[in-house]
Amino acid sequence: MRIINQAGRLGLVTAAGAVDVERASSGTFSSDPQAIYERWDDFVSWARAVPADGAEPLDARAAGPPVPRPGQVFAIGLNYRAHAQEAGLELPDSPMVFTKFPASITGPVGTIVLPPGSVDFEAELVAVIGRPAYQVSEAAAWGYVAGLTAGQDLSERELQLKPPAPQQYNLGKSYPGFAPTGPVLVTPDEFDDPDDLELACTLSGEEMQKARTRDLIFSVPQLVAFLSSVLPLAPGDVIFTGTPSGIGWTREPRRLLAEGDELVTRIEGIGEMRHRFTSSRRPPLAPFTY
Repeated sequence: MRIINQAGRLGLVTAAGAVDVERASSGTFSSDPQAIYERWDDFVSWARAVPADGAEPLDARAAGPPVPRPGQVFAIGLNYRAHAQEAGLELPDSPMVFTKFPASITGPVGTIVLPPGSVDFEAELVAVIGRPAYQVSEAAAWGYVAGLTAGQDLSERELQLKPPAPQQYNLGKSYPGFAPTGPVLVTPDEFDDPDDLELACTLSGEEMQKARTRDLIFSVPQLVAFLSSVLPLAPGDVIFTGTPSGIGWTREPRRLLAEGDELVTRIEGIGEMRHRFTSSRRPPLAPFTY
């Protein structure tokens, strides 16, 4: 099953387009994409029997974040071996956890304003919680995941790493638009192997990152088990699972996001996000043409 936030309304993606959930369910389920996670099991049972009648064409320009108002946004650092190596850091013994504040959430297409500083890209697989999860075992963890989507953990490195310790990881990664997600949420059963997906990103046509999620140090089930061992996870919480090697900050010379750049992020079986960047000192760029 694939769901989409289309112009702020929850849609169920079919071969014919997107079925508007509120209209198709005669109001049983809200049009609010965020509200569906609190009723995830009921929604899944209903959605599997929905005919494609009345589907509307998908409009990539109208797509919003599949989880527009998450209560908690977790992010994992150094979760690919090659990324830890390029950063010159030892492999972690347990997940390195920080947060991105929910105000940074945005959709899978559009223009993002660059703040002053050094803004970097980090393509990531994002897991979304579908059931209340507390002290969940690794073996049972996939049963608490509503689905997977694509994300970017955009990061202003100067604020993120500014001394003295402890550094401002959370703030440096939480400017408006710094947590784009989408274009759809895909349930785990749609994948041949949800633990082995290809992800990649290109910057203005040049491939920057490419890897497979089987290379994660801590898998999605391990992350759900670890986080839920500390605190309850709620339906609609999101987990950015970490980025592979190839970030701009560690390149020689550095390749950071600049005025006019286009960042395309793809994950196998999910789709692609497409963002352009403008300076905070200039008026917005013209919108995409398709």
